[in-house]
Amino acid sequence: MLRKGRVGDKYNIGGRNERNNLEVVDRICAILEQERPGAGNPALAARGLRTYAELKTFVRDRPGHDRRYAIDATKIETELGWRPVHGFEAGIALTVRWFLANRGGASRCFRGSTGASAWA
Repeated sequence: MLRKGRVGDKYNIGGRNERNNLEVVDRICAILEQERPGAGNPALAARGLRTYAELKTFVRDRPGHDRRYAIDATKIETELGWRPVHGFEAGIALTVRWFLANRGGASRCFRGSTGASAWA
């Protein structure tokens, strides 16, 4: 966008990989289990939990929200020739691994817009 985009124009960046919020959280939990098993996480043990998936909770004020995430990336693809380097699976795994390496591991909690916790 910096090199080919029009000044002041807007571009949606997407990978044509629609997921709903629970699918994203479930995948993050699965990757965390691979990278840092929940059974060995003292923060989970302190709460009587063994897996990251057990942290998922739901917020009453958001029923029906975030059923899917979809971005129309046609403009950036056609005008700028942009394509994603990674698909969803590889990209989310790289993101979680980056976070673990740069944010102190699985000792912090991320709570998304639905209130579903991904790690403790």
